[in-house]
Amino acid sequence: MKTQTSCLLSVHTFLLLLGLSRVAFSLPPPLPVPFIPPDCYLVDCGSPWQTRLDDGRAFRSDQESSPLLSTGRDVIASVGSISMTGSSDYQASFTIPLYRTARIFPDDAMYVFLASRPGLHWIRLYFHPIPHPVYNLANAVFSVTANELVLLSDFKVQDPTVLVFKEYLINLPANATKLVLKFTSRKDLFSFVNAIEFVSVPDSLISTSATAIPPTGGFQGSLLDYAYEVIYRLNVGGPPISPGNDTLMRTWQSDDPYMTFPQGASNVSVPFSTIKFPSQGATQDVAPYAVYATADQMTDSGVSQQDFNLTWEVSCDPSFSHLIRVHFCDIVSTSLNELYFNVYINGITAALALDLSLLTGGLDTPYYMDFVVSPSVIRNGSITIQLGPASSIEPNLPNVILNGLEVLKMSEHGSLDIPRGSNFGEPGLSANKKRIVAIAVLATGVSAALLLARKFVAGKKKDWEHMNHKSFSSSLRPLGNSRARLLSSRESYLSSLFGSTKSRTSFSSMFMSAGFGRLFSFKELQEATQCFSEKAAIGIGGFGKVYVGTLPDGSKVAIKRGNPTSQQGFNEFQTEIQMLSRVRHRHLVSLIGYCDENSEMILVYEYMANGPLRDHLHGSLNLTPLSWKQRLEICIGAARGLHYLHSGAAIIHRDVKSTNILLDENFIAKVSDFGLSKAAPNLDQTHVSTAVKGSIGYLDPEYFRRQQLSDKSDVYSFGVVLFEVLCSRPALDPGLPREQVSLAEWAMKMNREGTLRGIIDPRIVNEISSDSIAKFADAAEKCLAEDGVDRPTMSDVLWKLELALKLQEGFSDAGSPK
Repeated sequence: MKTQTSCLLSVHTFLLLLGLSRVAFSLPPPLPVPFIPPDCYLVDCGSPWQTRLDDGRAFRSDQESSPLLSTGRDVIASVGSISMTGSSDYQASFTIPLYRTARIFPDDAMYVFLASRPGLHWIRLYFHPIPHPVYNLANAVFSVTANELVLLSDFKVQDPTVLVFKEYLINLPANATKLVLKFTSRKDLFSFVNAIEFVSVPDSLISTSATAIPPTGGFQGSLLDYAYEVIYRLNVGGPPISPGNDTLMRTWQSDDPYMTFPQGASNVSVPFSTIKFPSQGATQDVAPYAVYATADQMTDSGVSQQDFNLTWEVSCDPSFSHLIRVHFCDIVSTSLNELYFNVYINGITAALALDLSLLTGGLDTPYYMDFVVSPSVIRNGSITIQLGPASSIEPNLPNVILNGLEVLKMSEHGSLDIPRGSNFGEPGLSANKKRIVAIAVLATGVSAALLLARKFVAGKKKDWEHMNHKSFSSSLRPLGNSRARLLSSRESYLSSLFGSTKSRTSFSSMFMSAGFGRLFSFKELQEATQCFSEKAAIGIGGFGKVYVGTLPDGSKVAIKRGNPTSQQGFNEFQTEIQMLSRVRHRHLVSLIGYCDENSEMILVYEYMANGPLRDHLHGSLNLTPLSWKQRLEICIGAARGLHYLHSGAAIIHRDVKSTNILLDENFIAKVSDFGLSKAAPNLDQTHVSTAVKGSIGYLDPEYFRRQQLSDKSDVYSFGVVLFEVLCSRPALDPGLPREQVSLAEWAMKMNREGTLRGIIDPRIVNEISSDSIAKFADAAEKCLAEDGVDRPTMSDVLWKLELALKLQEGFSDAGSPK
C-alpha cells in the first residue's frame, strides 16, 4: 500500500486541477475515473528529500529508495538549479526538479522493483549530465536493461544542455514478480540516472490487434507480445497537455513542429462536455478529453475542389517496426455520414473512406486505430501520416480530421535499441567491432552490386537512350496521391511483359503480339478526341476522365486518360491491362489498346453508347426510364459477366457498382473498370488478404472488417446494385433519415416487413409482378448476408434473376396485375 501513496496524491491533485480548469476555461468535462496503479514507484535519484511535482506526484528521496538499489559503488550529484536553454522538450518543463540530482554508478547497478501484478507498466527514465567535481556526466556511456529487455545500448547524452526523458511501455508476463532495472557502463566509464518511474498501466491501453503496413492487412501476432518506446505523443490541433491533465500522467506535445503543410490545416475545438466516450473502445485512459476536443481539419473545408492532404512527418529508427495510433473524434460534422476520408502511411493506403459516424454510431465520439509500420517502408528515417478526403464520395464536401497521434517504437529480438541483425551480448565482439564487421559486410555487398550494375548499364546504355524517362509521378501533387510513386516503375513493368524496349516500333509490335491489343500514339488519341476537348468528355472516375473518340476508320471508342491528381495510378493501369488481356466475354467491356507516351497512361475501350447504368437510375441526365424487363435483362447480363469472372477467369472484380455496369446501344450490360481487380484465391484458400478497396455503400462489411477478399465480396456489392435497380436511389444518401441512409439496410428492413413495394421506383412499380419482385428481392437479400459463407454464388444469383424475368414475362403475357 505504501508504494501507492505518491500516486494516490497525484490522483487527488489531478481531480483538483480538472476542477480548476473548468472554472478558468469554462470547459466543464465530466470528471474522469482516475486510474489507481497497483504498482507505483517514483524515485528521485540522489535527492535528500521527497520531490513533489506540480501535478501532485511525490517522488521518493534517495534514502527512501535505497532498499531498491544494489550496487558496488555509487556517488550522489546535485545542482542548485537547472537551465532549460538547450531543451525544447515540453515534458521537461513539468519535471525540472527531477533533473537537479543524480546517482552515479562507477560499477554495475540494479534497481529491483517488486510487482504486485503482471501486465502493462510504464518505465520512465530521466537523464541530465549535471556538474560533478570528479565525474563528467557528459562522458558517461552505458546500457540499461529491464529484466532481459534492452532499453538503451551504449547510451550517451549527446547535448549536455538537453534534459532527456525516455518513456517505455512493457508487459510483465504472468509469472513475473519483479522488474530488475540494470545499469551497465562501458569499461573504465560509469553510468548515471536522475529519476525513475515504474508504474502500472491499464492493460486495455494496448489493443490485441492492429493493421500491418505493408501489406495492408491484419497484423500477425499480439501487440501485447512487444515492448514499446514512446517516440511521439501529439495533441493535434490543440495546445500541449501536461501530465496533470492526463489520467496516466502522460505529456502530449503540440503537433505544430511536425505538420508539413500548416497552411492547409485549421484548428477546431469544442467544450470537453461535448465529448461522449463510447461504452467500448476509446476511454479516457487511451487519451484524455483534451485530445478529442481539439483537432485539425482542412482549411476552407467547404470548398468542393480541394487537392491536397494534411501531412505529419516524424523521425524514427528505420531498424524497427513502429506502432502508429491515430485518434479521431468527429467534432466538425453537423450530421451523420457526411465526413469520409482516407489515411495514408508512408504512401500506403492504411484506411479507405473512413466514416467515423458509421464506426462509432454518432458524432463527438472518440475512436482510435492502430497500424504497425514495417521497417521496409520507412524512408530516410521518417514516417509520414497523411489524411486526404475520399473524393469519390458524393455529395459530401471534402474534409479530414485528426485529433491525436502517437508513434511508438516496437521491440525486436528483446531490444529497443539494437539495430536489426545485431548480436547484442555476443561473446568476443565489442559494440565497435560489431559495427566494423557490419560496415565491412555492407561495403562488400555494395561493391558487388555496383560492379554488376556497371556491367548491366554498359550493355543497356543504347537501349535506355531511346526510352522516355520522364516519370509520370513528376507531374503529381507531392501530397495526396502517394501511390503515384509506383509509376516510376512503369517502364520496368511493361518491359517485363514484352521484353526489351529498344524502340517504340518494336515495343508496339511486341505489345500486339502478346495479345494486349493496339498501342496507340498520343497524337492519334488527341485527334480522336479533338485534343481531349471537354465536349468529348463523357464521364469521370477514380482513374481519370473518359472521352468519346472517333478513329480514322469511323469507329467510336471510349478513351480513359489517367489524371495526375487521381487516387489511382500505375497499379490500376497495369491491373486493367493484365486483367482485360485475360478475359473476353459478351458482358465484359473489351480493352482495345492503350497509350504510354509522353508520361501518359491512357486506356482505350469499346464505346458503350448508353453509358453507366447509374445514369439511367438516378443520374442527373433526363433519360427515359428503363422498364422493369429492361432492368432485369441488364442485371442478368451483369450477373453473367461476373459469373464468368469468378468461375471462368478466377478474378474478383472488387468494385462492383452501378457506375461500372455500362450499356451499349442495345442496352446490353457489360461490366467495366478492372483497375482494382484481384486474382481469386487458390482452391485450398478461402480468401485473399489485401487492403480494403472499393466504393462506400457497396463494400462487403466482412471484407472491410477482416480485410479478407473473396468472390462473395463481389456478390455483396451486386446485391446493393440489385436494390439500386429496383428503387432507383443511390447506395448511400446522407440526406435521408439515419435508418434510410444505407439502401441495403433500408431495403432489407422493408422487405422483411413486407413493405418493399413502398420504396420501389414509382415509375415502374405498377408494371411489376409480385412474384417477380419476390424472387428478385430474395436474390438481392441473400447477396447481402452478413457472412460471406451464407451468400449465394453468382451462378445461383443468375438463376434467380432469370426466373424473375420469366415470372415477369408470364405476368405481362397474361396482361393482368396480381
